[in-house]
Amino acid sequence: MAEVGLYEAMSTLRAVRRLRPDPIPRAVLHRVLEAATWAPTGGNTQPWRVVVVEESSTMAALGDLYRTAWYAYASHHKKLVAQAPEAVQRSTEKMLGAGNHLADHFDHTPALLIFCFNPNNMAITDRDQPRVSVVGGASIYTAVENTLLACRAEGLGCVLTTLLCQHETEVRSLLSIPEDWGTAAAVPIGYPLLGGHGPITRRPIEKLGFQDRWGEPIQFPNE
Repeated sequence: MAEVGLYEAMSTLRAVRRLRPDPIPRAVLHRVLEAATWAPTGGNTQPWRVVVVEESSTMAALGDLYRTAWYAYASHHKKLVAQAPEAVQRSTEKMLGAGNHLADHFDHTPALLIFCFNPNNMAITDRDQPRVSVVGGASIYTAVENTLLACRAEGLGCVLTTLLCQHETEVRSLLSIPEDWGTAAAVPIGYPLLGGHGPITRRPIEKLGFQDRWGEPIQFPNE
């Protein structure tokens, strides 16, 4: 397999939801998980853990929970784009179709990575802000992103999902997760059934970034 450069990996990291049931070699899985450990975390505390689920009966139980959450989400999402332009609706139908496949074949996912966190070990500096707290995620999702990039480098399909967080009590029970730990993400991984990763569509930085003040465009002079 040809080596993938970092920028290529980032610019082709698609959400791959159609996965083959083929097992993942232990050496490959080890490299992917080791990449997660290299991620930066607040105070270098690494307040996350990951449960690697491969047992078929456990995967089936998690699949039941995931399907319930996914089809509720998909139904709501379709209503949101009902009046959107045709191109948006086509794109949404394609995404939902892939999501349906993952939900319907969840039992056959080769490996599911459940990322957990312990808030007692995290410096949540926005805890008292009058809004949803997000800072704690900075010590969790860096490890998740490293995992996704490592999957890309290894030729594995992957997708960051959070729907199982809606069923945290059941997930905690199934996986014997201690009460003081929460769940942050579930990442199904496996070799792609179809094309896998490829070019992605995102807004350009000119639409997302500002210079010195909010609303002031960033200038990138031609060199």
